Amino acid sequence: MKYLFYLLIFISANCFAQNFNAQIATHRDSYKKDFITDKHSPLKEADLPNLQFFDADSTYRVNADAELLSDQPAFQMPTFDGARQSYVKYALVKFTIKGKPCRLYIYKNVSFSNIPSLVDYLFLPFTDETNSTVTYGGGRYIDLKTGDIKNEHVIIDFNRAYNPYCAYSDGYHCPMPPEENNLKLKIEAGEKNFTGEKKHRP
Repeated sequence: MKYLFYLLIFISANCFAQNFNAQIATHRDSYKKDFITDKHSPLKEADLPNLQFFDADSTYRVNADAELLSDQPAFQMPTFDGARQSYVKYALVKFTIKGKPCRLYIYKNVSFSNIPSLVDYLFLPFTDETNSTVTYGGGRYIDLKTGDIKNEHVIIDFNRAYNPYCAYSDGYHCPMPPEENNLKLKIEAGEKNFTGEKKHRP
């Protein structure tokens, strides 16, 4: 009976891993296609082979505690080109990765509040100890929506972390992750450094 029990656990874990890997692969295919369809994209189809990613790893998909924040003042988040964008802190999330406690803020773009298609959009920028080595030095982003936060919890999947457009080209207003969103560990998940030549936007 014990053998059967452990066999079932092994099969279940293996099926989960295969399904998770397939989900991430599908997500990345869609991510690449967006570069071709977005008229503001810095990349063309010929550039897509230069997009590099860590292998899918469910260790970096965490169920975080989420504290919604109210009455937060708007602040100006700097961008890499010297501009600024107005944001508010929307939630504080706490979680553990590989035994290390972490915390991050999720933000909401003030100007998106007046755009119906973006009113539910949430922004999670972060830096970690892989930056400037295997990942973009300026940090990476994760997209969320207000509906993703349920019963004071939210799934944060670092396998979906992606580079700002500034990683591929100049001429874009990419927000700089605030210092409070610096993780003191290596997040070896999501997008790696772009291996192509950085472009110059006219």
